[in-house]
Amino acid sequence: MARLEVGAKAPFFTLTNQIGDEVALADFAGRRLVLYFYPADDTPGCTREACQFNDELGAFEELGVAVLGVSPDPPDTHVAFRTKYGLGFDLLSDPDKAVMAKYGAYGEKMLYGKAVVGVIRSTFVLGPTRRIEHAWYAPRTDGHAARVLKALEG
Repeated sequence: MARLEVGAKAPFFTLTNQIGDEVALADFAGRRLVLYFYPADDTPGCTREACQFNDELGAFEELGVAVLGVSPDPPDTHVAFRTKYGLGFDLLSDPDKAVMAKYGAYGEKMLYGKAVVGVIRSTFVLGPTRRIEHAWYAPRTDGHAARVLKALEG
């Protein structure tokens, strides 16, 4: 799957959150959304990324921006991950990686110098009309949430 570019329409999705409720892109019509894809709950890089988004959550909310995380993990691991780290935003399950593929967040990547197929850490800012305002593929986790927030403020 090709990467999505700034200005492209974000693909629609409906996924299940940590408590089994369906969450759809349409639920965020008319507002901005940070949608980030990550490989797995409670792993070092993914934990740093989630906690940093959580630390900045108040600033995102002040700007009227919602935050959603998406991984292939099932809802029960999302519950444990959210509880363990006090995360205040929904985590969505994409077990077949279909939504990830639509966003270019699943496919071939380099891991320790070898080509592998897997989740490509990716973040998107979606505008009120579903247009992609910012896209990051394979960002460094440390400081990433702050960089996303800065892009939204700029």
